[in-house]
Amino acid sequence: MEFNLQHKDLQSKARAATIATDHGTIETPIFMPVGTVASVKAVHQRELKEDIDPDIILGNTYHLYLRPKTEILKKAGGLHKFMGWDRNILTDSGGYQVYSLSGNRKIKEEGVKFKSHIDGSLHTFTPENVMEIQRDIGGDIIMAFDECTPYPCDYNYAKRSMHMTHRWLDRCLAHLKRTPFSYDYTQAFFPIVQGSTYRELRMQSAEYIAGVGAEGNAIGGLSVGEPAEEMYAMTEVVCDILPEDKPRYLMGVGTPINILENIALGVDMFDCVMPTRNARNGMLFTAQGTINIKNKKWEADFSPIDEMGITFVDTEYSKAYLRHLFVANEYLGKQIATIHNLGFYLWLVREARKRILAGDFIPWKNGMVNQMDKRL
Repeated sequence: MEFNLQHKDLQSKARAATIATDHGTIETPIFMPVGTVASVKAVHQRELKEDIDPDIILGNTYHLYLRPKTEILKKAGGLHKFMGWDRNILTDSGGYQVYSLSGNRKIKEEGVKFKSHIDGSLHTFTPENVMEIQRDIGGDIIMAFDECTPYPCDYNYAKRSMHMTHRWLDRCLAHLKRTPFSYDYTQAFFPIVQGSTYRELRMQSAEYIAGVGAEGNAIGGLSVGEPAEEMYAMTEVVCDILPEDKPRYLMGVGTPINILENIALGVDMFDCVMPTRNARNGMLFTAQGTINIKNKKWEADFSPIDEMGITFVDTEYSKAYLRHLFVANEYLGKQIATIHNLGFYLWLVREARKRILAGDFIPWKNGMVNQMDKRL
């Protein structure tokens, strides 16, 4: 993997860069649509590629391990071939999903024992087997196995968890050295900064992770319920420590406003289920604000869904028609809304990149934040 820092904004810490892998070039800042189980929900791969056009998507190790199962993916030749996607894929380590199981898992130094949410069967994730699973899934970028702490979290627990995450990282690195690539392309490895919302711990973790010298670095354990101001404060602390010549990935974030504010703090990569999940519930993100398309006010509004939108659905369908589909519980409504939201997120990060390169990112960002913070 090659990272090329092209331009830094003079009024903020925002930056524009490229990441080159064996599956192509990623222009940053970038948003990665979440393809949890080898599918970005409600979107065909053709629509994903031609209309939304992301350079990279995300797959989830926990879910892919449970189904279709790692051995199926290996027989298929990896996740790219299995799902018919020839661009970049990042796989997370399953740490967040294990965290979200709470009552159905036990965390120990060895790893995590958990019950499948599908059939209750027992499984164990360790730093070692999670590296093997990600080798076989075949993502271009793979993540270290970590513990994601809840919010709120007391200091002592956050400290113990952070140190265990660091020890797990050492085990991940040692096992990767013993484990060859499963396919005919390379994989980049990103460790994850933890430390909850404690400045001292975040600094300590960022320094440890930076010292590893991995191809890129991630910030985990945020967007788990903490106020946005806490998220921004922790991101700023970490980005000031993580090396400038490596990509920075803020995991699981977030709203369009969250993304712009964190770009200004020096983050390059984002993922979140929000655009797809909210779309399936009738919430549309636009540059003018958010729309609850199920509201009666749109019943006879025959204007396009989003005249400024970049995907075909934005101008081919009206707000009234999309509302009708939701009221009638037609799945096409969820598909249209999902394509729109993902298209908007990709437009947002690409416009941010243009503004960084042009030198007017901050005034544009501030104006966008004010506009998007509205309910239409």
